[in-house]
Amino acid sequence: MLQKIDPASSKFWGSLASLANNQNGSIKDLFNEPNRVKKLSFQDGDFLFDFSKNSVSSEVLAELLGLAKDCHLKEAIQAQFSGVHINETEDRAVLHTALRDLNTEGKNAEDVRAELKKIEIFSSQLLDGTWKGYSGKSIRDIVNVGIGGSDLGPKMVASALHDKWTTITPHFISNVDASQLLEEVKHLDPETTLFIVASKTFTTQETMTNAETAKAWYLKNGGSKEHIAKHFVAVSTNADAVKDFGIAEENMFIFWDWVGGRYSLWSAIGLGIACSAGYQAFEELLKGGHDMDQHFLHTEMDQNIPVIAALIGIWYNNFLNYESLAILPYDHRLRFLSSYLQQADMESNGKFVGRDGKKIGYQSGPIIWGEPGTNGQHAFYQLIHQGTKIIPTEFIAFVHPGHSHQDHHEKLLANFFAQPEALLNGKSEEQVREEMGASVDEKLVPFKVFEGNRPSTSILIKELTPFNLGKLIAYYEHKIFVQGVIWNIFSFDQWGVELGKQLAKPILSELQGGESGSHDPSTTALIKRFQELRK
Repeated sequence: MLQKIDPASSKFWGSLASLANNQNGSIKDLFNEPNRVKKLSFQDGDFLFDFSKNSVSSEVLAELLGLAKDCHLKEAIQAQFSGVHINETEDRAVLHTALRDLNTEGKNAEDVRAELKKIEIFSSQLLDGTWKGYSGKSIRDIVNVGIGGSDLGPKMVASALHDKWTTITPHFISNVDASQLLEEVKHLDPETTLFIVASKTFTTQETMTNAETAKAWYLKNGGSKEHIAKHFVAVSTNADAVKDFGIAEENMFIFWDWVGGRYSLWSAIGLGIACSAGYQAFEELLKGGHDMDQHFLHTEMDQNIPVIAALIGIWYNNFLNYESLAILPYDHRLRFLSSYLQQADMESNGKFVGRDGKKIGYQSGPIIWGEPGTNGQHAFYQLIHQGTKIIPTEFIAFVHPGHSHQDHHEKLLANFFAQPEALLNGKSEEQVREEMGASVDEKLVPFKVFEGNRPSTSILIKELTPFNLGKLIAYYEHKIFVQGVIWNIFSFDQWGVELGKQLAKPILSELQGGESGSHDPSTTALIKRFQELRK
């Protein structure tokens, strides 16, 4: 079990609050510290993490490391990796890291390797055309039907590895709004389409509604019930429900209760990754995640990359009152990364109850958001540069692009380097006047001033490979874990998603002709108006 320690009771919490209240100067001033860039830049394989443009002095970082020690962070890391049931509210271990440790021993390892072998065989059969549809044609499209962790992770990774696609094109359906499903299947051929229904319980309302509609589409367009096994497979733990749906038991892939949904892309939930990018790419993804696991598990706190990133986030969230974090990948292939991290972070650490069952007296998880590359520059960067809110940012880019258009890539990377520099330095009134020259317009001067002093982290990676992508994802997973430990919250349950779903059930009955329920006046009026307009 994790120790239940209120971080605000630590002496380091008080000293950090004092440092925040008395903080003077700018981030630029911090570069007067000897070797700041060297001390706050970390190379690890193909990665360079540069934290030097953050508003964190050596003194602040030392206090943050003291706070981590007081919160028994090192012991918590060991507890997670050793299989302690740190997800106490569900009495489960948190061992998604075991999914990517391909050389370990033990029962979990045997189960994982057996399932990986099944994924390898199945994905290879699809990709080489051995697996045929009901009419004898090879499969050309796969449709992953899931939601939350059964959708966001596989979709993000498969999209990022687009250059690995060969004979199979992946599609992803999650929203119970039928518009998404109808749009995806509109141009698909049921003879060459295979659906992956991903639901641990095989009872998730959104997923099973979409799965039934997909099955109806398949049957309506030439498929038959006896051939459902050729066009539907499942990722689940509920063998009876899978069989009732019509999927053959041998076409059911499993994962385990020690794998949380939003950490499950490393399991059979990642089947769509292996079936589009190839099994070898999927295995390299696992190896990359494991590489970051080893760094996280064995590196001292003051050199531990996820730990340093997490502590900087603690400083911003709890002491400087910066409430959000923008994730800004300068690569179109990572266009779903911010959405993926929204769930990974906000579902993990969006909690107001501590591990002792009492309401916490400080901020927990930040708001995560972002968009890729220069698209964001022409949208919300105005707020980041000149708005009244301070928004820490994380920039991600690759040295080598996934294409041969070097001119495009150099222009993209020029912006990747320029934006953090602009956020750091800003532009003074004197600089504005100097740029205007003899034709200076004093009325315009204030509008062209950038205050600067806006914090950022830059992550520069050699290239986007499956290995490096796995490593990047694991970096964020561990960062989230560290912050949850320090905030004294349980990061691996998600009770907050349940209430709305519970209330939706009686409302659904009401919309389908059942008795009217008891609601607040606003909800009652909305339902009434909906029913009036529907008539």
